[in-house]
Amino acid sequence: MTDTTHDIIIIGGGTAGLVTAAGAAALGAKAALIERSALGGECLWTGCVPSKALIAFSRRPSPASRWDDAVAWLRSAQSRIAPHDSPERFRAMGVDVRLSPARLAGPGQVDVDGARLRARRIVLAMGSIPAIPAIPGLAAAGFLTHVTAYDQPRLPPSIAVLGGGPVGLEFAQAYHRLGAKVTVLELLPEVLPREDPEAARCVREQLVTEGISVLTGFRASEVRQGDSAKTVLAEDGRRVVAHEVFVAAGRRADARDVEPENAGVELDAGAVRVNARLETTARGIWAAGDVTGAPQFTHVADYMARVVVRNALTPLKTRASYRLVPRVTYTDPEVAQVGLTAGEAGAAGERSEVFRSDLGDLDRAIVDGATAGFCKIVARRNGTILGATIVGRGAGELIMELALAMRHGIKLGQLAGAIFPYPTMSEIVKRTADSWYRARYGDTSRGRVLRRLIRLWL
Repeated sequence: MTDTTHDIIIIGGGTAGLVTAAGAAALGAKAALIERSALGGECLWTGCVPSKALIAFSRRPSPASRWDDAVAWLRSAQSRIAPHDSPERFRAMGVDVRLSPARLAGPGQVDVDGARLRARRIVLAMGSIPAIPAIPGLAAAGFLTHVTAYDQPRLPPSIAVLGGGPVGLEFAQAYHRLGAKVTVLELLPEVLPREDPEAARCVREQLVTEGISVLTGFRASEVRQGDSAKTVLAEDGRRVVAHEVFVAAGRRADARDVEPENAGVELDAGAVRVNARLETTARGIWAAGDVTGAPQFTHVADYMARVVVRNALTPLKTRASYRLVPRVTYTDPEVAQVGLTAGEAGAAGERSEVFRSDLGDLDRAIVDGATAGFCKIVARRNGTILGATIVGRGAGELIMELALAMRHGIKLGQLAGAIFPYPTMSEIVKRTADSWYRARYGDTSRGRVLRRLIRLWL
């Protein structure tokens, strides 16, 4: 192809697209970034930023149940962060930013706003959209998602949350703390089904203690609209009446409107099919972020974009791996996880042990009044870490210590030998690592032999 207009064309202005465009510009490539609405994507406008701002506002000692104040706070946070993702910033980098819908017109060709752009490299980064369950009456009754939640003029007096995963529980707790009566409806036997069962129980118990109703095993069969409220019916006869229904049933890849088939890009269950190098089934086209069906986190989209930049624009090829992706549920207490849970380790055939410490025994947690939670590390007998769960205040900040240890092969014995500042919440990691030492050298045959040798030496 000799009539190229750009070196690389990126479709989608969320995290994956922005990081790809910035990386391409830094390498001197002539990049086009196409977004149909506003740069920043789901994370800035309807996801991470506004939801975490809402959660932060709801944790204030006296939120006064003022929904308009909460929305003003999150809009203020968005306005302060938005310049990081603005068209002006990317144009200053040399990126050709176009705010318009786009479609693949063939190999190496993209139609946008009446123009045809051409490049040897194209990146698909269109993200994802809320998945809406096919429940009879739901569409007719109307519902909220995290996309539409912030546009409400007032907080509904009562809300039924369909889904007990991270998004559902985060919004449920925030809504409750802002003054709504909230009921969580979860299809499975426990909320947070991907997490360590003890972590899920800990969060559910906290929600119930605060006054949130949590109904598990609730398979919604119908939603009915009444005069002033909606009724969610379950197959087992249970029913929940609420002024509004909030759907938190996951997300699905958003490849609509781009017409990937025009360029030979194949989909798998609606997601763009990619290999480990993030190449699609069409030569010269890569994909990154939620649109691929990969773990749906902003930090994963960022990571995938960096893989794409290396593979598309440099000779330094690499493969994407999702083995050590940390994740956080921003409830109070937070739940953070990396690697395998004990159950997953057992299912994988690993001969592992679990080492655990309670925040209730940690000095900093005691003085801060934040004793709810624990640290749990799954490891082999030799101290190799297979996974970790932290529940408690700031768990999302603490999990990275263990993620880095796993990435660089640092074992529990080495963690226990590190100097941690006192008093800090991070000491919970050291205490848990210490428990590996106690299990190995305490009242065991190995420990007894060691103590006899020491007495002889003394």
